Amino acid sequence: MNIIEAIETRRAIKHYDADHEMPAADLAELIRLTKLAPSSFNMQNYRLLVVRDKALRKEIRGAAWDQAQVTDASVLFIICADLKAHSEDPALYWSHAPQEVQDILGPMIKPFYDGKDQLIRDEGIRSSAFAGMTLMLAAKELGYDSCPMIGFDGAKVAELINLPEDFALSYILPVGKQSKGAWDRGERLTDEKVVSYDRF
Repeated sequence: MNIIEAIETRRAIKHYDADHEMPAADLAELIRLTKLAPSSFNMQNYRLLVVRDKALRKEIRGAAWDQAQVTDASVLFIICADLKAHSEDPALYWSHAPQEVQDILGPMIKPFYDGKDQLIRDEGIRSSAFAGMTLMLAAKELGYDSCPMIGFDGAKVAELINLPEDFALSYILPVGKQSKGAWDRGERLTDEKVVSYDRF
């Protein structure tokens, strides 16, 4: 499958084969590909929680309006953002670069974000979105479907998964083998509604 086909055929699938178990190699490849998503300053400030415990998934389903895909998909990812990633040693992100690049970019990271809580949160959500879209397209390539979800009680899910205080919960992303396709895709808004050039 090529990228255009993956984009055109990716849908939010609600119905999954609950008996399907994702091979460990497929899960590892999904994670590997997801980690290639872009992020500001290469901070990679998305975090992936892979929920395998069936009892925990039932509890999360209870906090997600009893939506079946939470328990029936092969894998349940919870995509989060690390709000303290900018405080890490810059070498964690830039040790691979030439020294002159490290000397410029490394010292920029912390002051760029320090004291700017909204920017930090926005950056984390952006990175989470990039990671999730990468994951969904990778899943499609590997023969899986997915369903990004915000329909859940965030506080309850955060409690169930022991979300660290310095993490933001972005969304839930079930991935698995569909048992029933999606409805026909809704009409896309017109270019006139969506696209502007140079200025609004």
